[in-house]
Amino acid sequence: MTRPGADMNLLNTLRDAALARLGRLQIFSWLTPAELKVLGTSLAMSNYKRGEVIFGESTFVNGAHVLLAGIARLTCLNANNQRVTVDLIPPGPIPELPYPPMRQLDFRYEAYRNCTVGTLDWKGFDTITLHGRETALRKFHQNDLKHWYRLMRRTSGLLKLDLHQRVAITMLDLCEDFGIEDSRGMLLAVPFSHKDIASIVGASRPRVTEHLDQMERDELLSRQGRQFIVSAAKLSSSLAAQAA
Repeated sequence: MTRPGADMNLLNTLRDAALARLGRLQIFSWLTPAELKVLGTSLAMSNYKRGEVIFGESTFVNGAHVLLAGIARLTCLNANNQRVTVDLIPPGPIPELPYPPMRQLDFRYEAYRNCTVGTLDWKGFDTITLHGRETALRKFHQNDLKHWYRLMRRTSGLLKLDLHQRVAITMLDLCEDFGIEDSRGMLLAVPFSHKDIASIVGASRPRVTEHLDQMERDELLSRQGRQFIVSAAKLSSSLAAQAA
């Protein structure tokens, strides 16, 4: 039987770890150490195991949602009423879902890996700093725009991107969010599967595999076991040459 004191020590350890992660997020770089500590103690934290729903359109509560640990994925229903992954979210702000809700798509966030999520209403930022709510709203809004622009860029027919371009763009997005600089390029620390990438770009796994294999032959990416190493500069140049 766990003693109450041990439970409290574990809770304090988890909160200290969450606070340390919070301090490494660029979106909160404007906070002083004292303000960061207040934010860490103000967040209501919840843990989610892989596959669990974090929140959906029907349960989304307005406020700041921060992924402190793990990876979340944004999913929706496709034209065949199948649930597919459309974006992967690294530690940091969790983008707001569309409002009003798009019922036919049924967007929701799930834990791609075990997740720790902190939540705070926007008014709560006023207790942290004089510039709290205004600055937080702006930074969270900028993050929302980045992720929704990515989604539009990968899926919209308006830009007339072929599958090879969409796969390339997705690999660069993954580099930005999950890449670690390596002498060989950007190492994706997470072993994303071809199925994950296919879901994001809206294509079949075999077709995406063909394009990934072609990029490997063109020396735009390589593999280390199940992990990708992306030559981000070369891949960006290749994309620019195709667009010219």
